[in-house]
Amino acid sequence: MSYPVDSFHAAASVLVGHGHIKQRLMRAFEDYLDAIDEDEVPESRRGAFIEVQKAMHRVAPLNGEGSVCASVRKMSPVEAGDCAITILSIYRDMLREVDDDAPRLRVANDVHTKIPPFLLKSV
Repeated sequence: MSYPVDSFHAAASVLVGHGHIKQRLMRAFEDYLDAIDEDEVPESRRGAFIEVQKAMHRVAPLNGEGSVCASVRKMSPVEAGDCAITILSIYRDMLREVDDDAPRLRVANDVHTKIPPFLLKSV
């Protein structure tokens, strides 16, 4: 997999973990997604990623906190959840694009095809 896909995977793992949604969102974005350049995201999902970036940097930081922390602090739990859902959908779509390049499995439709013994279920 590529760097952005790996970063989105790590962010998704944080987003589905334990803790309050705002804490998970902040950690996922700061640790794994903030360094991704928008050009590294597939064009089909670039607009959504730019919107997430804007949402995560829309509030000016106070008292030494970062803009991501300030922005997430001002979000409602619903807004934070929506942002997390967008991140997960971008990741899902990135995986689909990576999977489209993978070789496909072939299905044997021939009834005379012999199934290898190790694939047969023993009774």
